[in-house]
Amino acid sequence: MSETVFLDTNILIPYLTQDDPDKAARSYAFLQRVEQGIQLATTTEAVVAEAVHVLSSKALYAASRPIIQQRLTAILDLRGLRLRDKSVYRRALELYVAVNVDFVDCLSVARMERAGLARVVSFDTDFDRLPGITRAEPDLAGKLP
Repeated sequence: MSETVFLDTNILIPYLTQDDPDKAARSYAFLQRVEQGIQLATTTEAVVAEAVHVLSSKALYAASRPIIQQRLTAILDLRGLRLRDKSVYRRALELYVAVNVDFVDCLSVARMERAGLARVVSFDTDFDRLPGITRAEPDLAGKLP
């Protein structure tokens, strides 16, 4: 078994978009090794969020939310990809498709659900569209309603 390595966004994007044939081929070969469990890898929520941002960017790829969910879920499911709480990533992608809210907010809600939290302190009204979440804004004394 090999050492665990950190998987960066710039391996995911060429593989998913195929816009640079050389990098896409090398990324594919690497991810195949991860799928086979020959290579162990890990990553972070920041990398997944960056991948969503890049793939959804109208100036770059303009991928639809369902396509982003499908492709990133396939990567999350790679046998050799070790992530703590993979279900949180999957849930965030589900919310991202179901509700027109930024991925980072969906990721926050998925983390909240995992922790058993239902209340968020935020001025961002997007949270009002997420099921099971109550948003509160602090008053001038910093108190919550």
